[in-house]
Parts: sequence; C-alpha cells; structure tokens
Amino acid sequence: MPKQTSEFGKNWYAIHTYSGYEDAVSRNLKQRIESMGMEDKIFNVVVPIEKKIKIKNGKRRTVEEKIYPGYVLVEMVVTDDSWYVVRNTPRVTGFVGAGTTPTPLSDEEMDELLKRMGQDEPKFKIEVAVGDPVKITDGPFKDFDGKISEVDHEKGKLKVLVNVFGRDTPIELDSLQIKKL
Repeated sequence: MPKQTSEFGKNWYAIHTYSGYEDAVSRNLKQRIESMGMEDKIFNVVVPIEKKIKIKNGKRRTVEEKIYPGYVLVEMVVTDDSWYVVRNTPRVTGFVGAGTTPTPLSDEEMDELLKRMGQDEPKFKIEVAVGDPVKITDGPFKDFDGKISEVDHEKGKLKVLVNVFGRDTPIELDSLQIKKL
C-alpha cells in the first residue's frame, strides 16, 4: 500500500526550506518537475512575496519582501512519486504537516495569500511604533524631538507629539521627515 495517497486531489502545500534559499528551491524544483516528467502531478511552485515601501536614508524604495521566509508553496497531487520529487529537492527540509503526511492549505488561506501577493500598491514600511522617540529632520519643526502618537501605514503618515511652549502638540508628518532616536 502506498504511503501517500491522492485522496485530497490537487491542493496547495507549504514546504519548508533553508531560509534565504526559497528562490533556489523554487528554480530547482521546477527543473526537477520537468526533467522527471511530473507536470501531471505538480502544477505550480510559488515563493510568496509582496511589495512594500521602505524608507532608508531619507529615500523611499519599493522592496519585495517574502511573506513567509523559509517556505515555498507547491500546488500538487500528493503521490509517492510527487512527494519524493519535492522532498528530495536540494535545501527542502520537508512538508508542513504531521509526520510524513503533508497538510494541504485551505482555499481561504490561499485566496488571502494570492490576493496579498497580487497587490500592486506597495505598503509603507515604517520602522517606528507608537511611543518611539524621534527627531524631526525636515519641515518647520526640524531638529525638534518628539514621540510617535499615531502611525498610518496606508498613507505613510505619522503623528508626533512635540513639546511647544511647555505643551505636547500633535504634528502630522510624512514618515520621511523623521528619524528614530
């Protein structure tokens, strides 16, 4: 009796890889699928990434960030052969699941993930949080110190409490106008 059965049919599975080697695993796996003729059992290999806006040295940059570092998603029908091809790809440490049985990802998880990956509008990557002390680097309050009171990740805006005439005054700033102390 085979260890793996295809009772689930075609599903998405998460495979664990060495961190930093997700793209290499994806490339290797695609080559192995082709060379071993597994196109009828393994259909898709995806490294989940999303675009974010990061601000470094006062410059906005759009970066692609892995949503799940150390994981690659594979759409496949699990059989002994297909399991073997994926499991023995260099730098794959195993399937996510109990024991030797891979657990398929739910349709809801995959829909949410594919929607997140398909976002063309990058999110702002603001590396400060409410309560962090900051120095204002631009604008009329340049060189003032303050404390973050609000962070709007959608718009890349912040509210900073600055002491003006002995009173904390909220000032709305672009995330580019401050630096973390």
